[in-house]
Amino acid sequence: MVQAGNTDVPEISVEWYRDVVDVAVDSPQPVQWFVGHATEGVILLLGVLLLVSALGRLRGGPHDRALALVAPIPTVLAYGCSEWLKTVVDEERPCRTVARAIVAGHCPPTGDWSFPSNHATLAGALAVTTLLLSRRLGLLALPLAALAAFSRVFVGVHYPHDVAAGVLLGGLVAALVTPLLARPAAEALRRRADRPLAHAVNGRTRP
Repeated sequence: MVQAGNTDVPEISVEWYRDVVDVAVDSPQPVQWFVGHATEGVILLLGVLLLVSALGRLRGGPHDRALALVAPIPTVLAYGCSEWLKTVVDEERPCRTVARAIVAGHCPPTGDWSFPSNHATLAGALAVTTLLLSRRLGLLALPLAALAAFSRVFVGVHYPHDVAAGVLLGGLVAALVTPLLARPAAEALRRRADRPLAHAVNGRTRP
């Protein structure tokens, strides 16, 4: 185990971090540029995929529309959980505790803790929510989420276990919260749709 801030980091995660970062630093500049930009750009792309999948569901019935309406909430909740865990674990960034050059322009300051990765959490939540809304777009989103997570290790700002935990956290929150919120939302939409019909029927039967 390696001490990082107030946390003991698994030695295997440190070794994998060193291996990935050494490969990253020795990789061609176009590869460094691509992965360095992917670390932010893929999150935006995943957001677009979620938006497209949600818009497709809006044309369906109450359950489909409910899924579309609640789609952003799991990602927000997952991010909140990630931020809370950071303050509990207080794991220092590997770019501060492991002596290695990194592809990222700078290492985040102390207090911007490492575990879990916010980027990986967002990627996991966005990808799984997209999969729940659209199987076709979700199968595209999942490898993109993996790329977003890996990129955080590649540029040198997270350990592998940080991003693995982030993806699992985001995916789990999305998988549990999305259907949980969609059920009452769908019921509310059904009641709202039935109300004008009930008024119309009552109006026709009134003497």
